[in-house]
Amino acid sequence: MKKKTLVIGASLKTNRYSNIAINRLTMYGHPLVAIGLKKGEVAGVEIDTEMVDYENIDTVTLYLNPQRQEEYYDYIISLKPKRVVFNPGTENPEFYKLLKENNIESEVACTLVLLGTNQY
Repeated sequence: MKKKTLVIGASLKTNRYSNIAINRLTMYGHPLVAIGLKKGEVAGVEIDTEMVDYENIDTVTLYLNPQRQEEYYDYIISLKPKRVVFNPGTENPEFYKLLKENNIESEVACTLVLLGTNQY
């Protein structure tokens, strides 16, 4: 099943993991939206610079350090995703707790590995 995914921390730089993840998610056919610091496009996906009220988000995959995540707590919870993937370097026990309180699964994993091993 294809899972609509929101990438937060999207980068236009091709060597960034968020950029690679956008390309890979697109390659695997997952519907995708993205938020980053700079507007642009990666693999045909427009990068928004503001918190858009997206609908039907299954998975949020984070590419922001824990301090930068704080401003997104309420936003992510309001989207009611099924899960939030914390990629390496984004681990955040404070946010895990908030997600659990709102019945949202948190997964400490690498989106690229999950895709590559058919666990996404």
